[in-house]
Amino acid sequence: MAPVYQDIHREIIELSKVGNQKAQFQLYKLYAKAMFNICYRMMNNREEAEDLLQEAFCDAFMKLNTFRYESSFGAWLKRIVVNKCINSINKRKVELIFPDSLGEMDRREEDTVRDEDIHLDVMKIQRAVEQLPDGYRIVFSLYALEGYDHTEISEIMNISESTSKTQYLRAKQKIKELLKSNGNEKRQARAVHS
Repeated sequence: MAPVYQDIHREIIELSKVGNQKAQFQLYKLYAKAMFNICYRMMNNREEAEDLLQEAFCDAFMKLNTFRYESSFGAWLKRIVVNKCINSINKRKVELIFPDSLGEMDRREEDTVRDEDIHLDVMKIQRAVEQLPDGYRIVFSLYALEGYDHTEISEIMNISESTSKTQYLRAKQKIKELLKSNGNEKRQARAVHS
C-alpha cells in the first residue's frame, strides 16, 4: 500500500472531487501559473501553452476521483500537464537533432564556450531556451526544470536514454553558445555607439 501524502489543499481537493466549482476555481488559481510555465517551456508558444493548460485542468478535474494522495496534488497535476504537452508534441512529430559525431564536437577547443565567459541573467537564459530546437528544449525543460531523470524522459518521449542525455548535453551547449553570441553582439553594438 502506497503511503498517503498529507496535502495542504486537501479540503479544497475533496470539495472539488464532488463538483464544487468554487473549490475547483481555487485549485485552478493555486496551480495555474506554475502549470502554465511548464506548458510554455515545453511548447514555446503562449497560445498553445494556454490551450494545453486548459485541457490539462479539464482532464485533471475529470480524473480527480483517481487522486489518492499518494503524491502531492501539484506533482499529480504536473504529470497530467507534462503528458498533455508530450502528446501534443508527438502529434507534431518533433524532430530530435542527432549530432553526426558527438566526440568530434567536444574536441573542438576553439568552438567550446567557457562558462566563465558568459554573464548569466535569468531573462537571457529564458530567451536562449526559447531559441532551442524543439527536441533540445523539451528534454532540457523536462530534465533541468521539471526534475525528470533521463530514464523517465526516455519513457515519456519514447526515445532511448542515451538520446535523452545527448539532447540534454546538446541543449546546454547550444544555450551557452547563444548566451555568448548575444553577449558579443551587445558588446559590438556598444562599441559602435561609443
